[in-house]
Amino acid sequence: MMCYSDFPMPDHFPNFVNNSKLMQYFRLYAEHFNLLKHIHFQTTVRSVRQRPDFSNSGQWEVVTMGRDGREETHVFDGVLVCAGHYTQPIKPLSDFPGIDTFPGTIIHSWEYKDPDPYLGKRVVVVGIGNSGGDIAVELSRACEKIFLSTRKGAWVIGRVVDRGLPLDMMMVRRVRDLIYGLLPRALLNLIWERILNQGYDHKLYGLQPVYRILDHYIVINDDLPGRILLGELVIKSNVQKIQGSTIVFDDGTVEEKIDAVILCTGYDYRFPFLPTSLSPGSNGDLKLYRRIFPPSLERPTLAILGLFQTKGSIMPAVELQARWATRVIAGLNQLPPAEKMDKAIEKDVQANLKSFPCPKLAALQVDYIPYLDAIAKEVGVSPNIASLLLTDPALGLRVFFGPCSPYQFRLNGPGHWSGARQAILTQWDRVAKPMKTRPIPEHPSFSLFFWLGLSGGAALIIALLAMHMVPLFLNSD
Repeated sequence: MMCYSDFPMPDHFPNFVNNSKLMQYFRLYAEHFNLLKHIHFQTTVRSVRQRPDFSNSGQWEVVTMGRDGREETHVFDGVLVCAGHYTQPIKPLSDFPGIDTFPGTIIHSWEYKDPDPYLGKRVVVVGIGNSGGDIAVELSRACEKIFLSTRKGAWVIGRVVDRGLPLDMMMVRRVRDLIYGLLPRALLNLIWERILNQGYDHKLYGLQPVYRILDHYIVINDDLPGRILLGELVIKSNVQKIQGSTIVFDDGTVEEKIDAVILCTGYDYRFPFLPTSLSPGSNGDLKLYRRIFPPSLERPTLAILGLFQTKGSIMPAVELQARWATRVIAGLNQLPPAEKMDKAIEKDVQANLKSFPCPKLAALQVDYIPYLDAIAKEVGVSPNIASLLLTDPALGLRVFFGPCSPYQFRLNGPGHWSGARQAILTQWDRVAKPMKTRPIPEHPSFSLFFWLGLSGGAALIIALLAMHMVPLFLNSD
């Protein structure tokens, strides 16, 4: 679900890869497409500025610094900024009165590497996003005690769902999006909250959030409930104040002898190398059409990729962004007038303000499959479901009812990949392959006896019913 659309991950890779495996995949991809010769590693971008003739050429002057510290100036026809929105860790120290009296260590999750420095210590993790949940779970196996402080709570779901299958393969589907669009949001919230609470009562576990399940991001964590149940991890309310090594929480409870605080308080984004005219506001916000193009540019030769948040894998979406951006820069696609782009941006922000009151955060939100399809339509690679169902039913059914995997956007149009159809038809084989590590013999005789027994049992029940029903009919007069 997170691979590039024309290069499936090796079928022996696990379904959820760690950072090392992902790095290995990137290397395989770069080698396969012979990209390494084009990449300058360990190079810092100092500045990106429009050339004096930008209105005619659309070119950019880029100043870089290499590993030897020397600066160089280059001229490029197009620039793609792919730094994402995890560039600036947010450390809201002023939100915690008395933090200057704390004698222990205070770090952001961005600085966290492994649990070794915290062995046998008492640690407070602030924030219950995915990073906060993962760090708290890992530390609960090494610390004397771990406290996970949350202001709003969170809905939590594991990566493994029905029949032990991967969450994203089961959830990210076109048919599911269609059904969700037809049902009232209140009903969907009720259904999903009930499903999650059947796994474990979020109120009982201290996780119950202040928001409805569809109004925010769900925390994905397999182990959090188990660690709470074992007492190794304790959920706490928001930190009210710090008094030396003692931390007071909003509910009045106190935890003493705290050795470390880890802030899982999110990130901001900053691109100091870009012209300030692109982000004139005090908060550094970037107005982007479809979360890619700054409408203020005379020539659309600069694009921002990966600056969004969504409930799905970011890599296929960024790949589609890149495919569209390069076509726009090359003059193969045209953007609407700036005024129309501004209106579209404002409409998107307003739609998200209820769930994300901060406009800068609201602007980052996109709905996964609709966003993929919108960008794919611009590129000319959106799958025609109706046509597929008529001309290739086996493929069409998998595209509509199955996982919305990246290969769907290589079935036709620019960049068509001849292997896309087969990749879709065999995607479940790649799910199963890494788990087939122990041969389990088939027992056809068991299957035969099972069905014979089931048939015989059904026949016996029918016979017994008949025996009871005949006298009933006979006596009915």
